[in-house]
Amino acid sequence: MILEAYDWLRALHILAIIAWMAGLLYLPRLYVYHCGATPGGELDETLKIQERRLLKGIMNPSMIAAWIFGALLIWSNAERAGGWEVFGHWAWTVKFLAVIAMTGLHHVYALRFKRFQAGTNDWSDKRYRILNEMPFVLALIIVPIVVVVLK
Repeated sequence: MILEAYDWLRALHILAIIAWMAGLLYLPRLYVYHCGATPGGELDETLKIQERRLLKGIMNPSMIAAWIFGALLIWSNAERAGGWEVFGHWAWTVKFLAVIAMTGLHHVYALRFKRFQAGTNDWSDKRYRILNEMPFVLALIIVPIVVVVLK
């Protein structure tokens, strides 16, 4: 049955990744703006709402969906290939480590969200500007592996 759903799983995985990446690229940009907001001011409160909605309403569900659909794709690929030995290729390890790093970055963003909510942010806007580039760097590793190496 999973083989018949392969194309749907792949489509849903790609959609989840798009939503997750959008959040991973946008949330640290909100943090850059939040660094300049006066605590308790109108901008501070507005950014807290935007950050909460982005993290809890888009990023968390899409990360979970990406992991679920990705795991189902792995299972489906093993069935299509006739066994799990196909996953011994070095590229699977690199991709998996990059996805783990992206998930770790997501959790760093979530921890920083809690700091902003509590009014205890201790990082500069420059640090958030650097963090803002990390998801794309990881995507530069993941996408060529999936599209070119693993096909």
